[in-house]
Amino acid sequence: MKPVLSTSSASTPRRRLKAAIKRSLRELRVQLSLLNYRVGAHLDLNDVDLDCLDLIALRGPLSPSALARHAGLHPATITGILDRLERGGWVARGRDASDRRAVVVRPLRHRIAELMQLYAGMNTLIDEICADYGEAELKVLATFLTQTADAGRTAAERLAG
Repeated sequence: MKPVLSTSSASTPRRRLKAAIKRSLRELRVQLSLLNYRVGAHLDLNDVDLDCLDLIALRGPLSPSALARHAGLHPATITGILDRLERGGWVARGRDASDRRAVVVRPLRHRIAELMQLYAGMNTLIDEICADYGEAELKVLATFLTQTADAGRTAAERLAG
């Protein structure tokens, strides 16, 4: 049987660690927003266009309605975003091979490579940080970050109603 510890002494370090994690995630969000802002400014893309481009690159090809769901945006808003991304040479609209009536949006690889080049500095720094961790620790971090991204998605969906 486990010894009973007082709630305050057992939970205080854990509570502090959880608070530190939440603070760090907020700081990370701010820093990534600033990085994305600078990347977008470099490429003449606004924040939401860059986010949608990244969603297409990560999960594409996507239908415009699937992109709207992933981005939490109205389909009419997505139409304007896709028009801008297509004019800028970032994406191409085409027909879905399995359903010729359906439209899908694909990222244009050469432009995505241009985008990724702007994130190369951050990716290199992350590689340097990861070099200090063992495989088991990296698995824990990867799981935590995946679950945190899922939690963010769930929280955003709940706010959307």
